[in-house]
This record gives sequence, structure tokens and C-alpha cells, in this order.
Amino acid sequence: MPIPQGGLNLPIGEEEAHELGRDPEKLESGGRFWARFLKTRSAVIALGFITVLILCAVFARWVAPYPPNKIFPQFNTGPSSAHWLGTDSVGRDILSRIIFGARVSLQASFQIVTLALIVALPIGLIAGYSGGWKDGVLMRIMDAMFAFPPLILALAVASLLGKSLFNESVAIAIVFVPGFVRLIRGQVLAIREETFIEASRSVGASDTRMIRKHVLPNVASPLIVQVALALGYGLLAEAGLSFLGLGVQPPQASWGGMLSDAYNYIFSDAWGLIPPGVAIAVTVLSFNLIADGLRDALGRERFREEK
Repeated sequence: MPIPQGGLNLPIGEEEAHELGRDPEKLESGGRFWARFLKTRSAVIALGFITVLILCAVFARWVAPYPPNKIFPQFNTGPSSAHWLGTDSVGRDILSRIIFGARVSLQASFQIVTLALIVALPIGLIAGYSGGWKDGVLMRIMDAMFAFPPLILALAVASLLGKSLFNESVAIAIVFVPGFVRLIRGQVLAIREETFIEASRSVGASDTRMIRKHVLPNVASPLIVQVALALGYGLLAEAGLSFLGLGVQPPQASWGGMLSDAYNYIFSDAWGLIPPGVAIAVTVLSFNLIADGLRDALGRERFREEK
């Protein structure tokens, strides 16, 4: 039911104003969203793979056939009955190190996205909702961050902070912040001029309440999709920095570190590159497929007019 052109003349509360002023379209239930998501077979398979990977990482001590740093007399061997993915240049079981390395990769990926969101969400909300000079100053800072090549910026920050998983996550998160800020700001700019926002503002609703009740729920959908994509990009970036020696340090297992170690034998025993490389590629692809499934499910949402 649209608001009359003459304005609101009745003494109604904020919730009633929201109901009168909102877009005459309403999202379907969350159950139907999941029903649509589950119809995307590739996304469901990818979600299943990520779930299994997380469980393997959490219970790595019981899932892995050997301790990650146990050394065997055979080194740089291919798959066998004793070592399903072979052994590395030191004689350690590759499968065990892949499983334990998943802890590092997944932890770093979630840390990166969480840290980036903690910084980007309030900045994007302030810039988009407040506008004016605040928006101008904040976005110029983001533009300045965009001016640096992402990998160079991450390398510089990681080198300054030191070699550790958390410092590596902070370095990569800084690179992710501008993109999240621009996405959130763009969504808020579109939402703040909607009729239901004007209706709530007309009855004296506070900015905090409007952001919490009306703005954030509308920003959530595209942000969820971007988060799923960022998890894959974060894992890939972490592997890159670990490959360069700026992540977790040996002998701790990490997929990037395994690639770095195997690269030294690329011309003599190249097998060691394949398991960690495939693990990184399949995991990143899975996050991308989940993001595609979320995007399609959210994008296909049907609306109905309120009676």
C-alpha cells in the first residue's frame, strides 16, 4: 500500500510507517531461498566439499594417517599403498600435510574476511548513509588504497608486520577492505532514498534504528555473495604469501608452503606440486560455486504485492 502523495497525517508509529512506506514487494521466506539454493547442484556439491574439508581440518589429528612432521626414509615418492599421495622432499606424508595444511588455509581465509568486514562494514555504512564530507573523505581514502597493486600492498604490509599467520591475514584483509566498502556504500546509497526509509524518518526514527532494522537487512544479500567469493580469494592470497615465505613457517604444514618446497624439485620430482595445487584450486573453485549458487538463489527471489 503506497503512501499518499499528501504525506503522513495520521499519528502512526515507526513500524506502521515502515509497513506503509516499504516497497510493495516482499521477499519470500528463507525456506524457499534454501530450496532454490539446493536446486543448484554444483553449489550443493561445493558446499558438501567445503563441509568435509572443514571437518577434516578440525579433526585432522584423527583423520590424517600420520603426524604432519613424521619423517620416513622414502622422499619425493609418488602415490603408494603406504602413502596415498606420496612423500615430500623431506620424507613426510603429503596426504597428512594436506589435511593439516587445510587448518591453516581455512583459518586464514575466514580470518581475512572477518577482519576485512569488521573494518569495512562501519565505514561503508557511514559513507553511504551519512553522505556529505564524511562520504567524500572516506571514499578518497579507499581510492588511495585502490591505487596500490593488491599483491604489492599485501607483501609490503606482511613484510612490515612479520612472519605469522595472523599478520599475513591482516595484510591480506587490508587489501580486501576497499572492495567491501564500495559494495556496502553502493547498496546503502540505493536503499537510503527508498520510501520506507523516508516513512521511518518522518516519524522520528533514529538513524541507528533505521540502519539496524532497514538498511542492514537489505545490504545482507549482496554482501553474503561477496563474502563467499572473498573466502576463495583470501585462501588463494594466503597460499601466495606462504609460497613466498611470509606465512606460517616450516615445519608447520600449509598448502602454500608445500608448493614452495616442491617447486625446488620441479624439474626432477614434480609430483609434489600436484596435491597442494589441486587442493587450492578445488577449494577456491568450491567457494566460487557456492557464491554463484547464493547469487542465483538471491537473484531469483520472487516478490508479491502486499494486500
